Amino acid sequence: MMRFSRLYKFLAYLVMSVYAFIIVGPFFMIVMNSLKSMRELFLRPFSLPTKFMYQNYVQAWQRASIARGYLNSAIVAAVSVITVVILASMFAYMISKYEFKGRRYLFLYSMLGLALPARLAVIPIFLLLRSLGLTNSLLGLIVVYSSVNIPFSAFILKNFMDSVPNELCEAARIDGASVAKIYSRVILPLVKPALSIVAIVTFVNVWNDFFFPLILINDRSKATITLAVSIFFGEYSTQWHLLFSGLALSIAPTVILFLIFSQYFIAGMTQGAIK
Repeated sequence: MMRFSRLYKFLAYLVMSVYAFIIVGPFFMIVMNSLKSMRELFLRPFSLPTKFMYQNYVQAWQRASIARGYLNSAIVAAVSVITVVILASMFAYMISKYEFKGRRYLFLYSMLGLALPARLAVIPIFLLLRSLGLTNSLLGLIVVYSSVNIPFSAFILKNFMDSVPNELCEAARIDGASVAKIYSRVILPLVKPALSIVAIVTFVNVWNDFFFPLILINDRSKATITLAVSIFFGEYSTQWHLLFSGLALSIAPTVILFLIFSQYFIAGMTQGAIK
């Protein structure tokens, strides 16, 4: 039994080490190659830089307008996260705590958003936004991202809200609490771990997306960070050293955000697994 336990731990550590290398490896390669010259990047792509080219970051920041890309992405991500959290939590609260005809079918209909990727409907989405005058605007991106992320968020929140005893809501209702107060003062505080999961996942999805900005935005002043970095892809050549520097700058906020709020994300996942 003791040998089996040690073997099990060894295999677990081995698998986790390989998984960590697969996850961390690309980030390390991006940072490492972002500090090389174009010549050295092609001659020694898997080695450490012989001379650290910090000016690559300065050039990438200036030429790709990284500051403006940060601002545009921050606006789109922040508004999308707030919209998704509010609408998805309201929808999940209604589906979880109220009995009405067609409730199950409404929930199943919303779950179709998980089964059908939004990119399959890119043409109808583009035509709809164009008819509303929302193409080439940050508001159009916010509408798309909010709609795309609500089904997953509602699914997570409903599962957490199902575990909240109905007796709590009944007790609050007997004390004279309105529907809004029960939602805001009883339900939401009890599902904070789920809210943190929804907020982090939505932020990462919005910040890292390149597809919809490429389709909907044609003004460089409104480009998100991922679209701004694409300037280094040329028709006949690609400035790889500046591209890696831009990619490192674009992923830095999401890495920092996850390191800061990782404890809430892990707590939410753990609590969800226990429930």
